[in-house]
Amino acid sequence: MTQQVLVTGGTGRLGRVLVPKLLDVGYNVRVLSRMQQGPAGHRWVIGDLMTGGVSDAVEDIDIIIHLATTQSRQDIKATENLIAAARTAGNPHLIYLSIVGIDDAMLSYYQTKLACEQRIETSDLPWTILRATQFHDLIYEICHAQRRLPVLFMPSKVAFQPIDVSEVADRLCALVSEPAAGRVPDMGGPLVQEGKELAKTYLRATGSRRSIWPLALPRKIIGDFRQGSNLAPDRAVGQVTFEQFLRRRQDQEDNA
Repeated sequence: MTQQVLVTGGTGRLGRVLVPKLLDVGYNVRVLSRMQQGPAGHRWVIGDLMTGGVSDAVEDIDIIIHLATTQSRQDIKATENLIAAARTAGNPHLIYLSIVGIDDAMLSYYQTKLACEQRIETSDLPWTILRATQFHDLIYEICHAQRRLPVLFMPSKVAFQPIDVSEVADRLCALVSEPAAGRVPDMGGPLVQEGKELAKTYLRATGSRRSIWPLALPRKIIGDFRQGSNLAPDRAVGQVTFEQFLRRRQDQEDNA
């Protein structure tokens, strides 16, 4: 029998890449969304992890891939609601995507991700947690948001190891076919690079000659990043570099 997979956050950056991959492999996919949107091929369940509709979403589900996030403390309650509904529905395998280096995080969002992990680990459900480094898209957005400024600001003394969203989606697809495994090995991008170097790559790709100015953020905000907690150099399993990501993005825009 074909396994039934529920994806929360299926319309987000990762979800939009993951859902087609799951369908291609042959899974029956259900997406929980506040409103139906996007292409056909899978079942949409209208609902909200905070306000309702979760019970219908988890009915007869074998595997849940939990990607939904509000980037706020509400994610903890949303995760608790999802776990409660899953317990009532049966014993689905709960797969959660988290972030590398959140154990002693200073950023509130990362602390929230850790709290969600802890709820899942004590849920009595079979679970798998995959941590990944930041997506290429995050670095792009940091740079692109400043496209009209005369200079480009990047956090000083901070390195990143960005990974391509499609590679994380591939790993999640593989985890769906495997039994629950607890914390699985982290995923990191192919290169560890200073923020300034990534900014230079962005400027070259966009044909800009602007200067890059270091931004000294307070230690209480980014001190753990300066210590390299967001990196996984021993798990540099990604293949797509930030430069390749930018080139592919430009090709897509040119062909749109």
